[in-house]
Amino acid sequence: MGNSSLADANAFKNAAVNGQLGVDPDAAQAVLKKIRTGKDAVEALLNSAGSLAQPPKLGANPVGEAIATKFVQRADGGGDSYTSALQNLLSQYQAAEEGIVAAMSRYHEMDQSAARSLNQG
Repeated sequence: MGNSSLADANAFKNAAVNGQLGVDPDAAQAVLKKIRTGKDAVEALLNSAGSLAQPPKLGANPVGEAIATKFVQRADGGGDSYTSALQNLLSQYQAAEEGIVAAMSRYHEMDQSAARSLNQG
């Protein structure tokens, strides 16, 4: 699910960068602010994620030690870890932010181009 969301965010960004869409900068400011707020929150969670990677005290037996090791890997490791999920979410926020900024910059170009084509017709 996360990868498809990232693909969608990247597709939006690429369409904006390639001039396929534009967004009125005044109308997009609220969205951009929310994206940046979410991005800042995810960055803060990533910065503190390392503190979760402390092994719980489950006893000095093989099962307890195996579960404690697995807990640490899930908190700060690869694959399905908390950190990995946050990094994926941060990538989505970054792509969305870049897309909105690009679409905002394209808006005036597209508006002027449309006006020129109407005036020539």
